[in-house]
Amino acid sequence: MATTKTVFVLFGATGDLAKRMVLPAFYTLAIEGLLPEQWVLVGNGRGDVAHEDFRRHVHHALAEFGPHPDQGPWKEFEQRLLFAGGGFNTDSPGSLLDVIADARQELGEDAQLVHYLAVPPSAFVELTKALGEHGLAAGARVVFEKPFGTSPEGFRELDRTVHKVLDESQVYRIDHFLGKEATQNLHVLRFANELFASMWDRKHIESVQIDVPEDLGIDDRAEFYDATGAVLDMLVTHLFQVAAEVAMEPPATLDAAGLQSAREKVIRSFRPLDPGEVVLGQFEGYREVEGIKARSRTDTYVAAKLWIDNPRWRGVPFLLRTGKRMAGSEQLVSIVLKTPEGPFAHLPEQANVLMFSLSGNGEISLTMLVKKPGVALDVEPASTVLPLSQLPAAEPLPPYVRLIHDVLLGDRSLFTRPDGLAAAWKAVTPLLENKPRLQRYDQGSWGPKAARKLAAPHGWILGE
Repeated sequence: MATTKTVFVLFGATGDLAKRMVLPAFYTLAIEGLLPEQWVLVGNGRGDVAHEDFRRHVHHALAEFGPHPDQGPWKEFEQRLLFAGGGFNTDSPGSLLDVIADARQELGEDAQLVHYLAVPPSAFVELTKALGEHGLAAGARVVFEKPFGTSPEGFRELDRTVHKVLDESQVYRIDHFLGKEATQNLHVLRFANELFASMWDRKHIESVQIDVPEDLGIDDRAEFYDATGAVLDMLVTHLFQVAAEVAMEPPATLDAAGLQSAREKVIRSFRPLDPGEVVLGQFEGYREVEGIKARSRTDTYVAAKLWIDNPRWRGVPFLLRTGKRMAGSEQLVSIVLKTPEGPFAHLPEQANVLMFSLSGNGEISLTMLVKKPGVALDVEPASTVLPLSQLPAAEPLPPYVRLIHDVLLGDRSLFTRPDGLAAAWKAVTPLLENKPRLQRYDQGSWGPKAARKLAAPHGWILGE
């Protein structure tokens, strides 16, 4: 359990991200008894909102997105919710300083200050400067949502600003894919089991596929998405980070320093993307969505072939794919093993696959070839599945819940570092500078047909 007294400041407290993710995660921590014994959550925004009105807003958010207020200690919880209006920038702190002072008077001056920036990336620089300007940076922990910058230049500007105001140990760059139970099991399964550790290299693995299609659209965040797109929203963030989890060398330790160093080191080995090995798409009807520009060139789909130039992975393609309005929703990592040489002739390709579903509480599955019962020596594929939530005494936490809890504990193991992000931006720069032609694809499909060539000769595990 987090043991310090905490003042948790939520910037953008009435926005969509706070409503859907942060506030439900915080309430889940209260239900699970994982919050500090003494805490206050201070919402911040431009409006002049009374504490009581903010509490009603939080109640409505939880009723819509869960967990429902009736499922937990709502009466006690709401008394710890405060609101500081008037905005917050370098020119004016609004009422935030006064509300934090009131919270510290109640909890004690030694209360840990945690700032959560649930705001668009364009607001990060000004808010960070304002934290320093108004004396709220010293000793604080600061959580930045992704993407950390929306271009290589924007990343460098933000990184310079952050390190003028904060020490790196205070910074928590969140990527909720790293908080998923199954993502963490990628390195646990590998490093704790010799069966898998011994085959985790180019000698045994044919390809790695990281596939995150979505059947949902962008209606609820059209303006943000049209300024971002699939490459910035998903590829350079979630998919690169998951690729690093798969590909990293065994860490020296399993603490924050060891895991972060191993993850960021392998990202530095990512070969810059070849635009000729990338397919960008936009689903039919995207430009008719309210809030989307009539001639928008924003990509809603990206498939890319990533190469990792180190001895373990040289020559093994990492196939990354994500898109909106596709045939299904999945978050799947597939480790495709090579077809063995030996006495069996004409074995089916891609028949040995270790798969991690990152959706929900996660599951691990293994597809292999077995003898078909009968007198003939025939083989056929068979699969076994391990749902992680069914392990004895399993207590899975949703990713935002896990990561906010880690912030409260001061554990940075599952958060990104600037050296890894700099390497990720370097890897994607050729694509940003020379984007391939945008291809249309039908809603409910698996994306542009050209993406099939990226996975040749055998194809994508999912959807083909």
